[in-house]
Amino acid sequence: MAVAYRKSRGGSPDGFFECEGRGLEWLGKAQTQGGPRVVEVIDWGADYLDIERVESTAPTPGAAYRFGAQLAHMHEAGAGHFGSGPDGYDGTCYFGPLQDPVPMDTGDWSDPATYLAEGRLRPMVRMGIARGSLNRSDMDLTERVIEALPQLLGPAADDHPARLHGDLWSGNVMWSADRGRTEAVLIDPAAHGGHREEDLAMLHLFGMPYLSQIEDGYQSVHPLAQGWRDRYTLWQLYPIAGHCVFFGGGYVSEYRSMCRSLLE
Repeated sequence: MAVAYRKSRGGSPDGFFECEGRGLEWLGKAQTQGGPRVVEVIDWGADYLDIERVESTAPTPGAAYRFGAQLAHMHEAGAGHFGSGPDGYDGTCYFGPLQDPVPMDTGDWSDPATYLAEGRLRPMVRMGIARGSLNRSDMDLTERVIEALPQLLGPAADDHPARLHGDLWSGNVMWSADRGRTEAVLIDPAAHGGHREEDLAMLHLFGMPYLSQIEDGYQSVHPLAQGWRDRYTLWQLYPIAGHCVFFGGGYVSEYRSMCRSLLE
């Protein structure tokens, strides 16, 4: 039995830790298809999640390249639909920090544009308006982006639902050498079926060591649709809108600036 690390929060939303636990297990199943190491789930309850304790180390270029290839394999493991929750879980999914997670819509959308509009952007901006950090003009701006999605997505609109981590910023990628050579270990997902470019865009959002090596590794397994780097801003709208909901402040002007840049 692995040594446990307990993640806990009193009064957590219904299903919060079960959703995360099942998300980790769902992502972990992709390891048999070449996916990255995912932290092992030991147990969960209403207000806790027990996972294996992982000893951290510094990343290396080689480990980053391998992680990129593994991430592509995890995405290839697929999902039933855009917006699918983790296998075995039919409750509410969540996105955001432990102290203030918000519901993340699930559904059975068949195309990326409808999923992004109905399942991600509109619900998050509505939450921002309800909390007073965003306003009606921000929804109008968001609707303009939604109208432009066919052009903004371009060839990426033809992609199939991928098995996503869903919150893949650098803090949710640990690096460990406790099994020998240095490898990435995924933690703290908001796992769902989505578009493969979402996870890559999240890696770019707050900086990531050896990002070019990760991209090269990914491309070695699954070459991305033309213009994929130009779409990072599009996929970053949802998490930045989330930061408007959680923190407000400068994220509000950043969200507006990102929307306008997409519409230019």
